[in-house]
Amino acid sequence: MSLFWRIFVLNAFGLVVAAALLLGPVTVSTPILPGEVLVVVAGLAALLTVNAVVLRVGLAPLGRLGRAMADADLLHPGVRAVVSGPVETAELITTYNAMLDRLEAERAASAAGALSAQERERHRIARELHDEVGQTLTAVLLQLKRVADRAPADLREELGQAQEATRAGLDEIRRIARRLRPGVLDELGLLSALRSLAAEFTTHGLTVRHDLRTGLPPLTEETELVLYRVAQEALTNTARHSGADRAELRVRPIADGVELLVRDNGSGLGTAADAGAGIRGMRERALLIGATLTLSSTPDGSGGGPRGTDVRLRATASADRPDVAAPGGHR
Repeated sequence: MSLFWRIFVLNAFGLVVAAALLLGPVTVSTPILPGEVLVVVAGLAALLTVNAVVLRVGLAPLGRLGRAMADADLLHPGVRAVVSGPVETAELITTYNAMLDRLEAERAASAAGALSAQERERHRIARELHDEVGQTLTAVLLQLKRVADRAPADLREELGQAQEATRAGLDEIRRIARRLRPGVLDELGLLSALRSLAAEFTTHGLTVRHDLRTGLPPLTEETELVLYRVAQEALTNTARHSGADRAELRVRPIADGVELLVRDNGSGLGTAADAGAGIRGMRERALLIGATLTLSSTPDGSGGGPRGTDVRLRATASADRPDVAAPGGHR
């Protein structure tokens, strides 16, 4: 029954009963007698109480819907309001849930397009850095060497410093190009790319241990790229913000796919679990492939030490793509 008819029937019933009583055994005298006052007040109180109960029960689903709308977050999909209450309220909640379905589908599609465009742009910039700027600096380095070979002795030291600065710039450009588009991911597979990533962060002051299990189930190119990018972003956050000196990078097969874990011994998440653009980007990448991303702070294994951060991504394997082994049995 709709909320309108519930309230209408209740009020009609109360008025009919009151009219029947007034036309029957109950009368109102002038002046009003104390007993009559008691009957009228009791009847009014009963009618108001029942009205209040009906309204409270009928409007409770709207309150739950309001809380669900306030807590809705498209980065945490799948949460829906429970359909209950009168017809109008149930229809409103059903419409809201359908709207969330559309919004999540549209967000997933737009995120896929944006991330795909981002990867294409990264690929283009990496190629131009490697092919254009890298070759230019290589030519400058060769030219400096030729000049240094013919230069007077008092200028060779300065030319050597210029060579070292150019070589350092060339190495930095190559490192940036690798981070923008890891060629090893395309050439040797996911595990080799993750080993290279761990080694890269280890050389920048963070000790990264890796446990990369072989025998992973078949994964699409998009899934491998998301796993790599999430690991890269998690290690970047660890190096920049956590104050950690140790980190672990693990990949292992699970029942329906693969699990990636990045763990550090830093200061933990604190109140910034969803504040950073990096974490938001990881969540959007996880949504792109239907994976589950969880972030948590955990005590250090030694007990009583600093709190670390776990970044865990669980992705479903693809049955559409055969497994391709990299050299040495690794993907």
